[in-house]
Amino acid sequence: MPARRLWRHLKHNYGPYLPLAPYLFIVLFPFYWMVITAFKRDRDLYNLETAPFWFKEAPTLDHIKLLWYGTLFPTWLENSLMIGALVVVITLLLALPAAYALARMRFPGAQPLSTAMFLSYLIPSTLLFIPLSQVVRGLGFIDSVWALVIVYPSFTLPFCTWLLMGFVRTVPREIEESAQIDGCTRFQAFRMIIIPVIVPGIITAGIFAFTLTYQEFIYALTFISASANKTISYGVTSDLIRGDVFYWGSLMSGALIGAIPVAVVYAFSLDHFIHGLTAGALK
Repeated sequence: MPARRLWRHLKHNYGPYLPLAPYLFIVLFPFYWMVITAFKRDRDLYNLETAPFWFKEAPTLDHIKLLWYGTLFPTWLENSLMIGALVVVITLLLALPAAYALARMRFPGAQPLSTAMFLSYLIPSTLLFIPLSQVVRGLGFIDSVWALVIVYPSFTLPFCTWLLMGFVRTVPREIEESAQIDGCTRFQAFRMIIIPVIVPGIITAGIFAFTLTYQEFIYALTFISASANKTISYGVTSDLIRGDVFYWGSLMSGALIGAIPVAVVYAFSLDHFIHGLTAGALK
């Protein structure tokens, strides 16, 4: 293939993607740095005379071993996954009927209520510490993983309700009305027509709810003190930063392993996630 033809081929096929190169570098470099730091030996990590972007000495698993056996990281991982799963279930059970009611039913104040629900998601978490702490203390869940299960829906529920409202509006009213004419109740129409049609939206809302709770730090720091009840985001930073000593290798190992569940969720749900995001934006 002549050089000019090859250049034209490369320009036609890959030229439009060149503007993405700086963006990819910005996005991928922190992940690359995290992987390098997680497997570098301490001597190599703190040696300023060596190139910081690669290994001078052989990689090691010492940082991962310290993280796994020297801390309660497996317990933190279990807590994070359990809390995330429970919050997703609670959020969807409450958000689905709320989204349907606000999108379909005509009652006074429906539109202001839906707007207020979304705006409540924008309230900073720091403003809710005192009222939520009173609720948690009243339920007897202080320093318990159940405190986070109770608190986290306060920010997942408004956002997921607002998100699911867009999906409910994509379903034509005529389909639901035809089902009701054929004898279905409103609840049966909701269960047998609306829910199957908006499955991509339900998956999208579930992914958002899980991601928001899995990476949350402020509430975990506020309501949890016992190491056995901590989540990954709180436990890794609190137990691997001891005074002015930072265990950088183990910190990066914790971030690397902690990212795996989220990556798996997105990998298996990517098609539904993309379809949900695009479908929910249209009416």
